[in-house]
Amino acid sequence: METLEFIIYPDGRVQEKVTGIVGASCAEVTAAIEAQLGIVLSNEPTSEFFNAQVQQSSLANTQVTFSDW
Repeated sequence: METLEFIIYPDGRVQEKVTGIVGASCAEVTAAIEAQLGIVLSNEPTSEFFNAQVQQSSLANTQVTFSDW
């Protein structure tokens, strides 16, 4: 499940935490929100950022040989 958590402090700072999104695509998800909030002062990627998205293929290559007895 993808979640975005925002903590807004009394001095106006906003802390954003993104979970459930693998890889750098979290930047795409949050770009519009960050543009409305203001200047990003720091960015700390989580372990999910460094995970590679795994894609499984259902294709199988098979080779059949028949003997000539």
